Amino acid sequence: SGKTTLLNHILTSTEHKKRYAIIENELGEVGVDENVLCVPKEEVEEEIVEVVNGCMCCTVRGDLVEALQRMYTKVKNFDGVLIETTGMADPAPVVQTFFVDKNVEPFYELDCVVTVVDAMQIITRLEEEQEDGMKRKEAVEQLAFADKILLNKIDLVTDSLALERIENRIRRINCVASIVRCEYSQVDPSSLLGVKAFTIDRILAHEPDFLSERPQFMKDHRHDTRVSSFSFWEYSEIDVAKLNDWISSLIKEKGAELYRYKGVLAVRGRTEKYMFQGVGPIFAGNFSSQLIWSEGEKRESRFCFIGKHLDWDALRVGFSTCRVEGRFRIGDQVSFELLHNQYLPGKVVDMWQNGCMYQVVLDDYPGSPIDVEDDHDPQLRAFQH
Repeated sequence: SGKTTLLNHILTSTEHKKRYAIIENELGEVGVDENVLCVPKEEVEEEIVEVVNGCMCCTVRGDLVEALQRMYTKVKNFDGVLIETTGMADPAPVVQTFFVDKNVEPFYELDCVVTVVDAMQIITRLEEEQEDGMKRKEAVEQLAFADKILLNKIDLVTDSLALERIENRIRRINCVASIVRCEYSQVDPSSLLGVKAFTIDRILAHEPDFLSERPQFMKDHRHDTRVSSFSFWEYSEIDVAKLNDWISSLIKEKGAELYRYKGVLAVRGRTEKYMFQGVGPIFAGNFSSQLIWSEGEKRESRFCFIGKHLDWDALRVGFSTCRVEGRFRIGDQVSFELLHNQYLPGKVVDMWQNGCMYQVVLDDYPGSPIDVEDDHDPQLRAFQH
């Protein structure tokens, strides 16, 4: 697909002015080009060697955790570590290492998962079957776990509509990763490194359309029964305790089928936005010190799941159990301010439709329901004679 080409590009580039350590999987047929090493390959005796622009290259022959520990003292002042996995690798164990291993988590922070895609071959790989007739899962999982996807070798696909179809197929699997078209893996290294794509505090800044409610590219296809992404939003506030209980039960039942999930939530009584993310059975959440609900801003909760055999309806229902209870129930009589200081009697006929907390029909105007976005809306109050 071009992974090693990308690494050689980063190692030989003098533009990024940074020092990186490369952990290279030795299963690759072609490794880092010996022309970028400070000494010829035949003279290399250690696993870790310096390359011409001050970076380092490490060939992993054993456990990744051991390699990270062993090289830390040499690279702790570097700008980052790049890990190349084989094209047949399952990304989940590598990603989870940075969250659960006590020998790694205090010293390294996962910055970004990059998947390099061969534009000519990707559709074939996604449809490829194993000997038992089951679809191969490696390509799907590598797309599902990605924060950034490099759609490489686009010069070999001359039909622009074909490229759009390829991108749409990728987005069916992962609707939140950014896709960058390129040739010969030539991309600006600064767009891939030090971007904190795996830190939810900065997701909204980097991805303005993050977790949009069923974006257009998701409306034009049938649901993928194997791996897909599902996102939704609503004007609601969440009870964190209920959220943790729901996610815990979801992990017990479906943990093996959940690849990535992340959200930006409004919590009753807190001005900070609540961010949380998970990888398989590992999840964590916290209140952001940087993202604050401003005065007058509509408080909303946004969520995205990427996984296998996702039951969209069940996820919606499960998330609904985490909401903070409102002032009214379906059937309650209320007063609604149609004009300034003019309140008319009505009834709550539905809840949580169109991303809004209430739908109200006025007694004197029994037409289409009026959407009331949240429980704090001053236009809605208890019924008064």
